[in-house]
Formats: sequence, structure tokens, C-alpha cells
Amino acid sequence: MSEKLFSPYQFKGLQLNNRVVMAPMCQYSVTAKDGIPNDWHQVHYVSRAVGGTGLIVIEMTDVEPDGRITDNDLGIWSDEHIPAFAKLVDGMHAHGSKVAIQIAHAGRKAEDAKQPVAPSVVTFPGEDYREPRALTTEEVGAMVQKFADGVRRAVQAGVDAIELHGAHGYLIHQFHSKLMNHREDVYGQDLARFGVEIIHAVKKEMPEDMPLIMRISAVEYADGGYDIEQTLDVARAYQAAGVDIFHISSGGEGPAGQRKPGNYPGYQVPFARRFREELNVPVIAVGLLDDSALAQAVIGNGDADLVAVGRGMLRDPYWANHAALALGVSKDKAAIAEQYSRGY
Repeated sequence: MSEKLFSPYQFKGLQLNNRVVMAPMCQYSVTAKDGIPNDWHQVHYVSRAVGGTGLIVIEMTDVEPDGRITDNDLGIWSDEHIPAFAKLVDGMHAHGSKVAIQIAHAGRKAEDAKQPVAPSVVTFPGEDYREPRALTTEEVGAMVQKFADGVRRAVQAGVDAIELHGAHGYLIHQFHSKLMNHREDVYGQDLARFGVEIIHAVKKEMPEDMPLIMRISAVEYADGGYDIEQTLDVARAYQAAGVDIFHISSGGEGPAGQRKPGNYPGYQVPFARRFREELNVPVIAVGLLDDSALAQAVIGNGDADLVAVGRGMLRDPYWANHAALALGVSKDKAAIAEQYSRGY
């Protein structure tokens, strides 16, 4: 792979100016608690588009009110949400970025739900979390439809790709983890079944040329958690069901045990490379990749097809522009807004 961070990328109908992704990061800023994006989200996301980001992934957006981490999170459980998301997407498109949205449900990690729901009655550790109620088999089927309805609304709002959140201990992850799924029905007998059913359902709501991304935790750090071999087995089922791109993270299921996350720049990149090689699928690498030279190396080494930047973009809305210049991309090709060009 000879591509660089600021080379274009195309997969199906998604055409990106560069390989820089803004990672989805909850803002906890829906002050009206109605799930609808507001002025904060408009400024936050559109400024990163002005800053030259190739693909912006809108933060975790939940399919029902009690599926939010907190009541200040985004939601997409009603058609009333569509106009505000459409305005947000249009703003990013106007400045050259493509847009994905992370569709999710927090499950047992829903802090403000009176009684969270989960695959099984297994409480997330910590005083902020309540004991969840196990979904019935019928309710699991209804939850699948809620994901499909959320994706339909996102497509109507004009997004370019969908990301399902199957990582960090949220509902899809809870179903494919033996730590959190102790069911005896079909969703316990096949840990990938819930995710597979969601994938099938949401693909019906998406244009054929729109990519479906899945964010997944490659390993769990809690004692007794799964390793990458088990994750790859689940991912193969998700890929067969219709996932086009995997976004590779790790952990989130609970406090780390004997196995600890690296927490150093690039510590998750080997997971991304393993997915790319084993599944022959495009991958997004993420995890402390804020240094432009490191991000460039991840692409140049063939570890990943795209690089997601999180904290770096919280600090600097123009991270992509500044990374391009640092890597020797000429000013006229670095997507610097004309209004700001005098500053360079």
C-alpha cells in the first residue's frame, strides 16, 4: 500500500478527499434532552468540515430515549429529529466533508434510564449504573426494528454512510460478549445473532452503494473477556451479513483485569491490521493517533485504510489542515478555507 493520509479514498458510493476521519465523540450537549442536534452540534461538526476532515462520524445517536448514555445525548427515535440532522449534514457537506452517523443503544450503560435494558441481568460496575432488565425475545426483535427505523431517518437526513456501534460495552457489544450475554434463547445460543439481524434490517433501509461501518472492540480487558480470535469469528458473521468497513477499537465492557489497554499512541493499530488481513476488508484505525506522522505511517504501512482522530480534533478543529501542512502538502491542496488562507 503506497497511499498516504491525504490521498483520496473511495469505497462503493463514498468518495473522500482524504483518509482522515473524525471519530465519534459524545458531546453530552442536548440541553433540551429531546435528542435533537442544536447550535453546539452545528458549530462543533461544521468547524471540523471547514478544517478539512475527509469523513466526519456524528457521535453516538440512540434509537430510543432510554438507549442514551445520558439524557443529554443525541437521538433518532422520531421523524421529528430528521430536519435538524439534515441541517447538520448539509452544513458539513457545504465544506467538503462526507458524513457518517453512529447508530446505537447504550443497553446496560444507560445512566439516566430508570431501568436500563440488556441481554441479561448483569449490571455494569460502578455507582452510576442501575441493574438492567433482560429484554424478552420479542423485545429483542422490536429493538432490531428500532435500529432500522433510526437508519431510515439518518438516510433521509442525507448521510453518506452508517456506523453501527458494536463496541465499548453498548448493546450490540453486550449481545456478542459472553461476559454480558447469559441468555438461553436463540440470542444466547448464537452471540452474533442480534448484530446480524440488525445488519440485515438496516441494509434494507440504505442505498445499495452506501457503506455500512461497524465499530467493534477487538478485545475485552475485563477478566474472562474475549480475545481477538473470538472477535474475528463474530466479525466474520457481521461481514457476511453486510458490514463493509470495520472501525477497530477495544474495551469498554468494564474495568480492566489482568489484561490492560496499552494507552500509548497506536496501541490499537495491530488490531486494525489483523482485521484487515484476516477479513480482507477496509478498516478504520483509531486510538491516540493524533500525531500526523504516525497517522501517515498507519496508512503508508498498510495497517488501515482510514485513520480516526478523536482527542486531537477536540483540541483543534483544523487538525486535518494542520496535519496536511506538517506532512508537506502544499497550501493550495490542503483544503484551507480561503477566508483563513492569510493565516498560513
